[in-house]
Amino acid sequence: MAGYLLGVSNFSVSEFLLLIFGGFLVTGSANGFNQILEGDYDKLMKRTEERPLPQKNLKPSSAIFFSIIIGLLGFYFLSLIKPHGSFYGLLSKSSAFGLLSLMIYVLSYTPLKRMSTASIFVGAIPGAIPVLLGWVAATDDFGLAIGILFAIQFLWQFPHFISIAWIQDDQYKKAGFHMMYGGEKGAYPARIAFIASIFMTIVSVTPYFFDLAGLHLSLFSFFLILSLGIWFTVKSYQLLTQINDESAKKLMLASFVYLPSMQIIYMLDKWALIWLA
Repeated sequence: MAGYLLGVSNFSVSEFLLLIFGGFLVTGSANGFNQILEGDYDKLMKRTEERPLPQKNLKPSSAIFFSIIIGLLGFYFLSLIKPHGSFYGLLSKSSAFGLLSLMIYVLSYTPLKRMSTASIFVGAIPGAIPVLLGWVAATDDFGLAIGILFAIQFLWQFPHFISIAWIQDDQYKKAGFHMMYGGEKGAYPARIAFIASIFMTIVSVTPYFFDLAGLHLSLFSFFLILSLGIWFTVKSYQLLTQINDESAKKLMLASFVYLPSMQIIYMLDKWALIWLA
């Protein structure tokens, strides 16, 4: 939604609704397949043991059928957004990015979680695609502006994932998932979170220095975004210096606040400029 509202010049209610429902269904399909593949492992973790498949409240065949149906329906909705910009007449750019996100999440990220911490890097790609998908749905094009938004969301996921993996470390290890850089809670994963937060903050304010269509920062918004990034980076630094579960929890909660807040500031800045013009 943020990607669309930042990229759009002529707002279309129908396109916006297709994006919301299509993206929701494709994401649901990816999560469904994730639970199908990890059903035997979900029952080993307290966080996931109540899911339908571990509880045997749902047959795997039914889960597969459901995930396929909502995935196809989601792709259909996305394919209706600017179909003239399709790849070889098969997929619109929006549905193509939806398919790419689902495939990386299900075929790469999900199995890698049991093999290597590289899964965090791989998982950050489909995690950052939604804002890209929204922008493409609005503009049917790419550019530096969406590259910046993609980079912010990509970098954000490292402190976000690391903080969650830190808190759930015992549960992940019990289920055989490799979700902690370096294998143990300590300075190494905390350092990665801190460095990613620094780069994320730097990237987030770069639109102030460039004239980018759809992505603009006034001086006031520049300071808001910068302050938000510094606040988030401080939370990462506290994890690095304190190396404890409490700091990881604070970083995780901060990650929930940072991303939507940053996107809302960008959107308000753009639409305030339009309304005042």
